[in-house]
Amino acid sequence: MDAIDEQILGLLQENARRSFSEIGRTVGLSTNAAAVRVRRLEQSGIILGYTIRTGIDAPDPRGGLEVFIDVRLDDTTDFDVFAERVGSISEIVDAVHMTGAYDGMVRAFTRDTATLDRLLRRLKKECGAAQTQTRVALRSY
Repeated sequence: MDAIDEQILGLLQENARRSFSEIGRTVGLSTNAAAVRVRRLEQSGIILGYTIRTGIDAPDPRGGLEVFIDVRLDDTTDFDVFAERVGSISEIVDAVHMTGAYDGMVRAFTRDTATLDRLLRRLKKECGAAQTQTRVALRSY
């Protein structure tokens, strides 16, 4: 990976829908050369995929509660299984495997405390969480 590849990655991170011609113009390559570079980044595993984000039924990160939930898993659930299960929960933004007293932590946005309560119950009932500890963000910078 060279400086041009890094520029291409930066452009795609800003807007993954950029055309190859726009990428090429910006980094000083032809359209075909830019396409070849992007495909090579995809094939080498540097670019793992593209995604969209919608506002339909999604929590609004600018409103509601941002929460950090420490999770201790039950004896029958390992973190990979837990991460797979929480992957379908729209409120959850991140799930990370941790060292220390808890097995992992999830970051989520919920509309209100009632939604947070439902999320915590779901983590325990469906995802293998035996115990949780929740922290609410007061503000972000």
